[in-house]
Amino acid sequence: MRISIRKSKNFEFIYIIKDIYSNGSRTTKTIEKLGKINELCSEKNLSRDQVIEWAQSRAKKLTADEKNENSNIIIPFSSNRIIDLDTERKFNCGYLFLQSIYYQLKLDNICRNIKNRYKFDFDLNAILSDLIYSRILCPSSKRSSFQFASTLLEKPKYELHDVYRALSVLAKESSYIQSELYKNSHFVKQRNTSTLYYDCTNYYFEIEEEDGIKQYGKGKENRPNPIVGMGLMMDGDGIPLAFDMYEGNKNEQVTLKPLEKRIIKDFELSKFIYCSDAGLASKKNKEFNSIGDRAYIITQSLKKLKKDDREVALRHEGFLEVGNSSQKRVDIDEIDFENIENKERQFYKELPLEKPIKERLIVTFSPKYALYQKKIRENQIKRAMKMIKNGKLKKARKNPNDPARFIEKITTNENGEVIEEHYVMDVQKIKDEEMYDGFYAITTNLEDDDVKSIIAVSERRWQIEECFRIMKTDFKARPVYVQKEDSIEAHFLTCFISLIIYRLLADKLENRYTVNEIIKTLRNMEVVDTNYNGYIPAYKRTILTDELHEKYGFRIDYEIIGKKKMRNIIKNTKNQ
Repeated sequence: MRISIRKSKNFEFIYIIKDIYSNGSRTTKTIEKLGKINELCSEKNLSRDQVIEWAQSRAKKLTADEKNENSNIIIPFSSNRIIDLDTERKFNCGYLFLQSIYYQLKLDNICRNIKNRYKFDFDLNAILSDLIYSRILCPSSKRSSFQFASTLLEKPKYELHDVYRALSVLAKESSYIQSELYKNSHFVKQRNTSTLYYDCTNYYFEIEEEDGIKQYGKGKENRPNPIVGMGLMMDGDGIPLAFDMYEGNKNEQVTLKPLEKRIIKDFELSKFIYCSDAGLASKKNKEFNSIGDRAYIITQSLKKLKKDDREVALRHEGFLEVGNSSQKRVDIDEIDFENIENKERQFYKELPLEKPIKERLIVTFSPKYALYQKKIRENQIKRAMKMIKNGKLKKARKNPNDPARFIEKITTNENGEVIEEHYVMDVQKIKDEEMYDGFYAITTNLEDDDVKSIIAVSERRWQIEECFRIMKTDFKARPVYVQKEDSIEAHFLTCFISLIIYRLLADKLENRYTVNEIIKTLRNMEVVDTNYNGYIPAYKRTILTDELHEKYGFRIDYEIIGKKKMRNIIKNTKNQ
C-alpha cells in the first residue's frame, strides 16, 4: 500500500491506495481517505511534510496488518469439548452487500437529520437498516424481524419496544425520507426520470372491521378483508421513486395528482412522460399531464372506445409495420402467422379521436400476441367443455379469465318456453373475444415522437407490475399485521426502501439473475464463529457470490476470515 495526494481547486487530499491485479491488468483501489492535508496539519499540529510521513507510516502499518491477516490460522478444536450453551455460532453475512447500498444512499445521514428534530434515545439508523435487511432476507412480523437481526454479524443494541416506537417516527418522516432517498440515489446510479410509471395495488388485513385507512374495497385478490391502497411511482429503469397510501375504498384515479404534485415540488422534477394503464386514464389525469413540459402515454381499452372508433380500430386493413420506413399499408389477414419471421413483426395504425383532449390513438397488432391469446383461450375452452361434461360448474364467476365465462345457461327454448336447465358453450362470447386477439391500443399527447419509441415506453410497464409482485411475494408485504395507521405507513416505507435497495443491487449485477436467485443467495451466505479469532464461511461459492464480491470490492469467501479483517469489512460497507 502507498499514499496518493490528489489536488482539487483549493485543497490537497491524501489517500492510502493499493494496486489490484485482475485478468492481467492493474487498477488501484482506495483503502482509506485520510482527509485534507491542511486540516490534518491543524488537527495533529504537524507540518505538511510530517503529515505525509505520518500517512506513509499508516500505509506501512496497514500493509503489515494485511500480511498478518493473510497468514495461515490454526484453530485448536477438541472432540472432547462441548459447545457453549445458548450461544449463536452461525451468522448471516449476505446482508453486508445490502448494507453497502444502504450507506451509499446515505440513509444513516437521513436518520441523523430526523433524530435532530425529535427527542428519542433509540438508534433509528440501526432499527431502520435491520428492518430493511430482514424484509429482504427473512420477511415476517416486526417481532420476528427483531429476532432475525440477532443472527446478523452485527447484533441489535436496541430492544423490541424501540422498534415499535421507531415506526411512528418513520411514518411522520415518510415523505422526507422518500425525497432525500431520490436525491442520494444519484450517488449510486444516474436516475432515468424522462419517463415515470404509475400504478396502484392494494394489501389486505387479517381483520373483519373497517377502521381508518383500512376499508372494504375492490381488492386485487377478491378477499373478504379490509384493504389499503398503494400508489407507486417508478422511474424509466424500474427503480421506485415515491409511493403513497390511501383508503381501500378510494378510486385509484384520484390518487395520482397528489403524489405527482409532491414529486414535482420535493423532487424538483417537472419534465417527464407519465405512463400508466387504462385504469388510471381519467380526463383530469390526462389534462394534468398536458401542462408545461409533461406528457403522457396511457394504454387504451379498445372495448371502451365508441362503437364507430372501435370498429375502425379492429379493421384488419390499413396497418403499417413498426420500424419499417416503407409507408406501404398491409392487411393483417394476408400475414402468415405461423411463419417464424412474421411472429416477431409488429404493426400499427393511428386514428383521430373526437375528444376534448388533443391526443393520438395508436392501435397495434402483434401476430405473436394474437397466437398467444388464441392458445390460452383454446385451453380455457377445453376446460369449459370438461366442466359441462362433468357437471362441475362454479356459481361465482368473478375472474375475467375463468373458463366458465364461455358457458351459457339455457332455461328456455327458441319459443320462450321453460325447459330443463342445461349448459352449453357460448359461441358468441368466444367470437367476441377472438376479435381482439393481438390488438393493443395507446393514447398519447406526444405529437412528434415516433410510434416505435412510444410503444417501447408503454411496453416497459411490466417493471412496475414486477415491483408489486416482489413486494407482495418475495418481501411478503401482505397480509398486513400492524394495525395503527402510522405503523402501516412505516411498514410500507420499509418495503419501499427494501425494493429500492434490491433494484439497485440487481442493476449492479446487470439484471442477469432472478429475484429468487439473489435473495436465496444472500440469505444462505452465513459464517460460523470459531471463537478463535475467525469466521468460517458456511455457504456454497457460486458465480453469483463471486460477482457480488467483485462488484462490491470485498470478499467473505476465504477459508477463514480473521475477526479484525471482518470488522474492517463491516466498517468499509458503512464508509461509502
